Amino acid sequence: MTAAEGDGGITGSQAAVGAAPRPAEAPGRELPWPTRRSAGGAAPPRPGPAATGRPGPAAAGRSGPDAADGEPHRPTRPEAADGEPLWPHQRLDVAALRRRGIAPVPFRQFVLKTHSRCNLACTYCYIYQGADDSWRRRPARVPDATVRRTAARIGEHASAHGLRRIRVELHGGEPLMAGPEAVIAYADAVRAAVPEGCEVTASVQTNGTLLTAGVLDRLAAARIRVGLSLDGGTDRLNRRRTDHAGRPSWPATARAARLLAARGEQYYAGILCTIDLAADPGEVYASLLALDPPGIDFLLPHANWASPPPGLRHHLQRTAPARGSRPTPYGDWLARAFDLWWDAGRMRTRVRLFREIVALLLGAPSSAEAVGLSPMAAVVIDTDGTIEQVDSLKSAYPEAPSTGLDVFRHTFDDALRHPGIAARQIGAEGLAADCRACPVLRVCGGGNYAHRYAPRTGFLHPSVYCADLERLIRHAAARLGDVLHRTGPVASTCHT
Repeated sequence: MTAAEGDGGITGSQAAVGAAPRPAEAPGRELPWPTRRSAGGAAPPRPGPAATGRPGPAAAGRSGPDAADGEPHRPTRPEAADGEPLWPHQRLDVAALRRRGIAPVPFRQFVLKTHSRCNLACTYCYIYQGADDSWRRRPARVPDATVRRTAARIGEHASAHGLRRIRVELHGGEPLMAGPEAVIAYADAVRAAVPEGCEVTASVQTNGTLLTAGVLDRLAAARIRVGLSLDGGTDRLNRRRTDHAGRPSWPATARAARLLAARGEQYYAGILCTIDLAADPGEVYASLLALDPPGIDFLLPHANWASPPPGLRHHLQRTAPARGSRPTPYGDWLARAFDLWWDAGRMRTRVRLFREIVALLLGAPSSAEAVGLSPMAAVVIDTDGTIEQVDSLKSAYPEAPSTGLDVFRHTFDDALRHPGIAARQIGAEGLAADCRACPVLRVCGGGNYAHRYAPRTGFLHPSVYCADLERLIRHAAARLGDVLHRTGPVASTCHT
């Protein structure tokens, strides 16, 4: 698995956009979900997979995993009658948003699946080890007809919204299992389809095991940057990343890291690293720096209220305790890593999560999904041409990313009308009451959307990492405050 937090990989800086234009929505068409409801009435049923995990009735006035905080949304029903989560699928009235003048933000990041299988069997992979097995029913390799149709739809979207720049992320599975030719052909097709004047930035996110000097030469010639997924810079730190026979991936990944470092930032996008509490943050950070990446992004393991993360399962199995009453192992881990980055004096590499938090504390808009309130502007196209929400939702329940749409019958403007996508473009209005009242709201932004899920009630909850995020944000604010107090605001920008 190479697609990590959302979905877009290390180069996915346009997954969320700041002060983006809000174009008028295209005329409606018949879609596989309701977009209008009678006041106070139940939505018409739509086909969809049943949510899995611990059941919990909606409870007004609560914000834990069994609550369904309705304001400012539709009155809650006792449970989702058609198997979809209450929020946003049953209760967000997208048509009402449009009538209020809240227009959609066009997609600017397109995550294109070139291969739906992977040559590794990472123990924490939410695609192949999780509840959603939809990958089994999809083509292993994206067909040429799907590539052409997807490229045409992207060009149509870019033209309709006057986009001057878009980002294309080639993903899997392991995208290089189809060879570099498939990756290059997909990027070339999109570049040929967009209108003149629209710049396409392309990258591929890989586990590195199939990346050779020859493959890298071909990707570089096609202007495709490479992002690398690993858990640290040593064999021991990557013990969870083995192939299907249990053999370590590190020797091949280490070779890929050396090749990329030799090429430099023009071709090397950086490293995605999923946090392992068993690994010392100092050791992980130092070993990653030794690989000389231009950027690092630390990712929280995908988890939710039905399936809490390692280290928090005992504390979160039954209730959602107050933020200050539970341990913060992930916040502590990240705070230690933050200090190593902050105290370096001279920044050796960018750490996206830390840069985003510092920038938000200084008043800038967010540009990544993990934090901030900027509207989400990323969409996934799988190998069969289905248009999906971000992959991280696969950690919630079977087929959670599904929209019911595909590139052969629907436009990307149709996808903008899906409740799950609309919910991620309305800022604080799409968050739980606890989040809207939180003093770190503007920086945290509710955390990763997938981490808010609870069975039946859906995604209108604080993140399962709520306390950890607050711990990290307050720590970063204190460190930034120290610098501002000593030297003034100008000096503080050197770290961002």
